[in-house]
Amino acid sequence: MSKIVRKPIHRSGLRLKLGQMYFSLRQYWFWLFGGVRFAREFGAKLEFEHFSHRTPLLRKLKDVEMYLQYNKITNLKIALPNVNGVVIRPGETFSYWRLIGKPLRRKGYVDGMILRNGTFESGIGGGLCQLSNLIYWMTLHTPLTIVERHRHEYDVFPDSDRTQPFGSGATCFYNYGDLMIKNDTEQAFQIVLEVTDSELVGAWKSDSPLDYRYEVYEKEHIIKQAFWGGYTRHNVLHRRKFDALGTLVGDEFMVENHAIMMYSPMLAESKEWKI
Repeated sequence: MSKIVRKPIHRSGLRLKLGQMYFSLRQYWFWLFGGVRFAREFGAKLEFEHFSHRTPLLRKLKDVEMYLQYNKITNLKIALPNVNGVVIRPGETFSYWRLIGKPLRRKGYVDGMILRNGTFESGIGGGLCQLSNLIYWMTLHTPLTIVERHRHEYDVFPDSDRTQPFGSGATCFYNYGDLMIKNDTEQAFQIVLEVTDSELVGAWKSDSPLDYRYEVYEKEHIIKQAFWGGYTRHNVLHRRKFDALGTLVGDEFMVENHAIMMYSPMLAESKEWKI
C-alpha cells in the first residue's frame, strides 16, 4: 500500500462556497435524472436478521463540550424515522441523504459536533455521522454493494475504547457527501434502527436467510511521517466470507483508507480490534 497524503491546502471562503454549490446541484441532478431506482418503501420488520451493531451515544472527547453530544442525540432521534424500516428491493439503491433530507432548524435539528478541515465545530444537524458510520459498518457484513461512501480525511481523536478498525466509518455532509448502497441480490433487505437511553442500535434484516456470513478485519495498518512534517495513518480493510458450516470460502479487499492525523501518534493505542 503506497499513498502520499499531501499537506492540506487553505482555500478561500468564496471558493469553498462555490464548490459546495456546484457539487450540491450536481447531486440534485443525479437524484432526479441519474436513472437510479431509489428505495422509498417502508414496511413491517423482515424476519431474518443478518448483522446488528450498537455504538455508545456519549463519549468523552478532548476539548468537546458535552452539550454537543446531547444535541447529537436530539438530531439522531429526528433523522431516524426517515430511515428506520426502509426496504431495499432487488435493484434498488439506498441514499442516506435522499431519505433524511436537509437538516434544518425548522425541522427541530440543533447544533451538534461537526468535523471539518481537521478540527471540530458546532453546526446544525451535527452528529449524524454516527448514523452513517453505523450503517456503513453493518453493510460491510452483508452482500449489499456500497456504491458511494466518503471516508474521513482527518483522524481527529486518538483511539479510545475503539471496537472497530480505523477507517470503518463513513462521513456525511448534505447533500453530496452521501452514503449509497445498492441491492444487487435477489432478496429484499431492510434497515432497522433505534436510539436507546445509551446507544444507537441498528440491524440489517432480510426476507430470507443468507448463505454466508462476513468478518471484517484490517491489514497493513501503518502511521507515517509525511514529507511536509505531519503524520498520516493508513490501512486496508478486508473481509472473510464463511459458508453456513463456518468454512472460509473467500477473502476480499473492501477499501483502502488514508487520513491526516491531528494528534501525536504517541497517543495512539496499539491493540487488537474487537469486531
